[in-house]
Amino acid sequence: MKNEWRNPAILLASLGLGNIGNFIYLVTINILVFDMTGSATAVATLWLIGPLTNIVMKLWTGSYIDFRSKRHIMIQTYIVRGLFIMMLPFVSHVALIYVILVILNMANAFFGPSSTTYITLTISKSMRKQFNSIRSFTSSSAFIIGPSIGGGLILLTSIQSTLWINGLFFIIAALLLLLIPNNENIDKSTIPKLTLSQVKQDFVVVKQFMAVHKYIAIVYLGFVFVMVATFAMDAQEVVFAQQVIGLSEVEYSWLVSITGIGSVVGGLILSIFSKHFSIRFMISIGIVMASVGYVIYAFSWSFASITIGFMLLGFFLVFLNAGISTFYQNNVQTDLMGRVTSIIQLIQSALQVILILLVGLLGDLISLRVTIIGLSSLMLISALFYVYLVFQPKYKKFYAEDEQL
Repeated sequence: MKNEWRNPAILLASLGLGNIGNFIYLVTINILVFDMTGSATAVATLWLIGPLTNIVMKLWTGSYIDFRSKRHIMIQTYIVRGLFIMMLPFVSHVALIYVILVILNMANAFFGPSSTTYITLTISKSMRKQFNSIRSFTSSSAFIIGPSIGGGLILLTSIQSTLWINGLFFIIAALLLLLIPNNENIDKSTIPKLTLSQVKQDFVVVKQFMAVHKYIAIVYLGFVFVMVATFAMDAQEVVFAQQVIGLSEVEYSWLVSITGIGSVVGGLILSIFSKHFSIRFMISIGIVMASVGYVIYAFSWSFASITIGFMLLGFFLVFLNAGISTFYQNNVQTDLMGRVTSIIQLIQSALQVILILLVGLLGDLISLRVTIIGLSSLMLISALFYVYLVFQPKYKKFYAEDEQL
């Protein structure tokens, strides 16, 4: 049992350090840019760089990832992120900071699909549900620990020192991956050249996969819709909480912390009892109760009511993420996973940009309250249809957890 969990434990530690590093970076870069410019617009631009970079990068990253060592790509992207974050204190112009942020997001565009495939290759089918549950717990904990470490380091040292320490988190995460034996057999002579025709062909391959495996595509794209909706509502979270409901900055800070605590508690419960929950239960309870949380949030009128909504969505999104990750890993073949993941994330990024702008526009034209109520209600109705689809008896085989099934 100890040997069985050696590599998964190292992988979890590496991913956990990377997650903490991401949240330290998120806090620090916002403060750095605001201190340099004093502009809210300059800070808001940070939030557009990620999705826009993803749209460009995801067109071809899957074509690169599927034919190369996923472990090496993860190590390389960790090192790139670590080194470039360490360079930020030496940059004196905000334009150069944006250039570095584009590079960091480019590295992240490679990391996501390659890590999804590498986890699938490294973790056996019978262990994936528990692994993903523990990973959800570590990710939720990073949501609390990362900003706390970032804020503490800034207070005790400086923004510059915090960024250097932040970079070390990614370097250590890369070194941990070196402790895991390489389980990939890559024949370099068979790697195709990354050309425009190759990228076009890979889009055709993914389209064919989705056409043949319609159920897998529908379930995962349904999850993507939920994530896009939550992202669009989260983008208006500060405005909604402070201007519509009337929370103070202190109350909003408490609200964010409470949401994180809800996620940590959900992750802890899931990591302990995951063996007793089926994949279908995790997905279904996660998507319905998270949607209920957003509906409560949309109709909230006080700190107490919005807290209930945020606690629910924080707690149950952990179940949804762990369940859908396991479903995806169990049903998408690893030789295509990089391309499938990249193209789906391309769709997700494009939809995020569109829906963020649409929610903002409707919030100005109608009202933000009505817009959030409409989107959260649509999300809940969609979730109920989604659960019906998940529990159809004829699709039971897609949720099998045993290696032999």
